[in-house]
Amino acid sequence: MELRTKFAAFVGESRLVPWRFAVALFAAGLCCGAGNDFTFAIAGDRTGETVAGVWQSVWQQIGHEKPDFVLTVGDTIQGGNDATAQAEWIALRPTWSRWQIPVYFTPGNHDIWSEKSRRIYEKQTGRPSFYSFDYQDAHFTILDNSESMQLRQSQLDFLEADLKANRSRALKFVIFHQPFWLIAMMLGNTDVPFHQMMRKYGVTYVISGHVHQYLRMERDGIVYMLAGSSGGHLRGHDPVKGFDQGWFFMHLSMKVQGTSVQATVQEAGEPFGRGRSFTAH
Repeated sequence: MELRTKFAAFVGESRLVPWRFAVALFAAGLCCGAGNDFTFAIAGDRTGETVAGVWQSVWQQIGHEKPDFVLTVGDTIQGGNDATAQAEWIALRPTWSRWQIPVYFTPGNHDIWSEKSRRIYEKQTGRPSFYSFDYQDAHFTILDNSESMQLRQSQLDFLEADLKANRSRALKFVIFHQPFWLIAMMLGNTDVPFHQMMRKYGVTYVISGHVHQYLRMERDGIVYMLAGSSGGHLRGHDPVKGFDQGWFFMHLSMKVQGTSVQATVQEAGEPFGRGRSFTAH
């Protein structure tokens, strides 16, 4: 039940005395940031020299999990050609539409490379190239750095205004394709302006793709994560031997309860992997 529905139901009980009203609010998950109970999946890059069959296999796993929704981190089509982009999207749509699960797309450099490809992307995905949405008491901001590794100033301005407007949300996720934060965070350089913005507004997760490698690190309580490949080639790494270094085909299963997020890494099954899974930490 959505929070506003719960709240309306309890407000309607005008005979509740104040302490009972407070207990009822707590039980409904309206106090203390506890208004979350849902799951979602994160699909990694499909393209960048696609390995045939992996994307479909990953979506089979996601579909059977029945998450409340799916996020992508970009690079869904191979792209690069305005004349064939729409046909690529149309050909792929049955892979996810058969499961009837809402999909929130993020644009990658293989998805958008021109104004025409941007229009096609927005029409075929049903999503703008950047936007935000709420799910229960969690907030998700999807950004567009498809045509530039960095986030352009217009994207940073949108991000800050969006985070400021949703400052009170219990959980905040920021998603974009190209991980310009990677080197700074690996070196522990937390003075960079982007990280300072994440700290200022209490962002929970920053999630990107592009590299085709799974990686997770935490800085000042903020989780930075690379979603590994869901079909894009592994840059010369063997999907079995490279498992310990994050080079394997996968998706992420995210379970959200209150202010807690449990991320489970799900390796693709045979013949693309061994179907292993582990809690991300």
